[in-house]
Amino acid sequence: MKPAVILLSGGLDSATVLAIAREAGYACHALSLDYGQRHNAELAAAARVAASLGAVEHRVLKLGLGDFGGSALTDASIAVPESPTTGIPATYVPARNTVMLALALAWAEVLGARDLFIGVNAVDYSGYPDCRPEFIAAFEQMANLATRAGVEGARLRVHAPLQYLSKAQIIQRGLELGVDYAQTVSCYQADVDGHACGVCDACRLRRQGFIAAGIPDPTRYAHTME
Repeated sequence: MKPAVILLSGGLDSATVLAIAREAGYACHALSLDYGQRHNAELAAAARVAASLGAVEHRVLKLGLGDFGGSALTDASIAVPESPTTGIPATYVPARNTVMLALALAWAEVLGARDLFIGVNAVDYSGYPDCRPEFIAAFEQMANLATRAGVEGARLRVHAPLQYLSKAQIIQRGLELGVDYAQTVSCYQADVDGHACGVCDACRLRRQGFIAAGIPDPTRYAHTME
């Protein structure tokens, strides 16, 4: 089994990507980042998902993006939007996917892995610039220029298998692969027990996905959702 590094946030998308990588025959090394987000419920979810989906290893790195602030996810003084907005939302974390992929790349070199997996999506998403196909392609090109592995001829690949799927399609694919979405946490402002608020952008997209897929929503909400 070839090793691969999978970025695992504990949310719906990254859990699905881990299942896809496992099904493809990779030995999955899951990497989660404690980057100063509002809650740790998603990190607890990542540990559950890594265990249930057979990750070879799961590591959590502490990363101080919260020291910079600039996002509703890392700065308590910035409110998480609870209704749709236009443009790039306040929940965008500056350079988050760039930094996380760079760390995954570093670990991949140590492991001798040539494959990185990330759960970005450009269909049902919040409009973050670092979720676009152009970004993934550019990062892959950079990875092959900036590393010893790439320079010595070992082609590095960044896999984004959810890139062009709707949320409903992602959910359907994950269920085919045995993902238990009740274990995941997507909410931007979940409580300490992982209960979702039901009104943030992540919750809306997730809930709409289950409705579109015609599948009962297993999300644990802090309040009853109609």
